[in-house]
Amino acid sequence: MHVLVLGGTGPVGILLIQELLAASHTVVVYARSPGKLPEGITTNPNVTIVKGDLMDREALGRALEGVHAVVSALGPAVGKGPLHPSGTPIAKGYAVLVELMEKHNIKRLIALGTASMKDEHDKFDLQFWVLVNGVATFAHSAYKDVVAIGETIRRSSALIYTIARVPILTNSKKKECVAGYVGDGKTKPWLTRSAFASFVVEELGRNDWIQKAPLLSVP
Repeated sequence: MHVLVLGGTGPVGILLIQELLAASHTVVVYARSPGKLPEGITTNPNVTIVKGDLMDREALGRALEGVHAVVSALGPAVGKGPLHPSGTPIAKGYAVLVELMEKHNIKRLIALGTASMKDEHDKFDLQFWVLVNGVATFAHSAYKDVVAIGETIRRSSALIYTIARVPILTNSKKKECVAGYVGDGKTKPWLTRSAFASFVVEELGRNDWIQKAPLLSVP
């Protein structure tokens, strides 16, 4: 499969690219700062790099040519949460992406989300309530952007989407995870970045979570 990766220069995105390549997919990395990519990715013959940002329709359109699916690790930077700009800039970028995907007849999108994107299957869980409300209070612009991203993706009737929601991410190399919903008795407030990348690549082949927003966590 020929896959476009967004958010590929961050720690989650790099793992996602590596996991896609290990599964024999070819990859287009669309990035504002391609220089942040490690040499092992930039020199790989199965990787094409296109420079641009999400508001650049021309560059993003070029990156989408011939692509079968889009996977995204985009989201507010955790370290800059309280300083995240207002105006939901990432969600606005997603709106451009969705528009261009529809134009290029690309339907499959797997995007990173968080528990701030509420789902009808979620139940009350104190740990997640504290986590989400903490973000909403102390990083309100980031919270609003994340919520708007979910609304933008779900609004499209043409997309075949999966929103892979994550809790607190860790750097452990373990790839095991469970997929469920907040408060279902099996999900926890931690997940490894490696497990997210592994889930996305498996979901590309299995399509188990079409039009759904599962919460991923450590088992």
